[in-house]
Amino acid sequence: MTATPSTPAGTYGPDACDHPVVLDRREGPYGEIVLRRHGELLQIIANGCFLMDTSDGRSERLLVDAALGALDDRPEPNVLIGGLGVGFSLAHAAGNPRWGAITVVEREPAVIDWHERGPLSEMSADALADPRTHITEADLVAHLRETSATYDALCLDIDNGPDWTVTDGNEGLYSAAGLASCARVLKPGGVLAVWSARPSPEFEGTLWNAGFQRVRTEEIPVARGVPDAVHLAVRPG
Repeated sequence: MTATPSTPAGTYGPDACDHPVVLDRREGPYGEIVLRRHGELLQIIANGCFLMDTSDGRSERLLVDAALGALDDRPEPNVLIGGLGVGFSLAHAAGNPRWGAITVVEREPAVIDWHERGPLSEMSADALADPRTHITEADLVAHLRETSATYDALCLDIDNGPDWTVTDGNEGLYSAAGLASCARVLKPGGVLAVWSARPSPEFEGTLWNAGFQRVRTEEIPVARGVPDAVHLAVRPG
């Protein structure tokens, strides 16, 4: 997820080639969500806040690769991806035959629809057709608390990071209680990977205090500003 400060979604005419064009606007369960096109890019806006676009999926791919690299050599590990977004993480996971089942939890029905029947299918059609892929429409925090499933890896990309949440209710995910829910659904030796718009030393400390091991942060340089980051931690075996 690539984030910027709040940007109005706006409505632009199709002749304004240098401005975003709104493709769809809906009222979802968590407020307004907009899909727009800006040149060759597709962008998702939630309640006026720019969330992500299709310009650069390096950090999303690292999120998936770092989680896989931190696992042992167990065969066909299964992964839960928190947040469908524009589909970078899902497409990258599905492109790797080593992954077993790939579950994506996405709370916005509009985002799922844009992938299944709309413009974002250009990003995810092959991944959605992969028999390993399953999409679950649910709030991730509730899913982690309620599911009986267990996973080898959790790849979470639902916010701008533990220090900059998109939705107030997501703050609990990065707390001791939220990390306990993550550990509960991870198999022994399983990996938690969390995308962040900036490195968070405080979150590293929270991971250690929650009982995770091998906590580390991988940074991804960006064109301007502080680097993106992927926080990694392993549930004890």
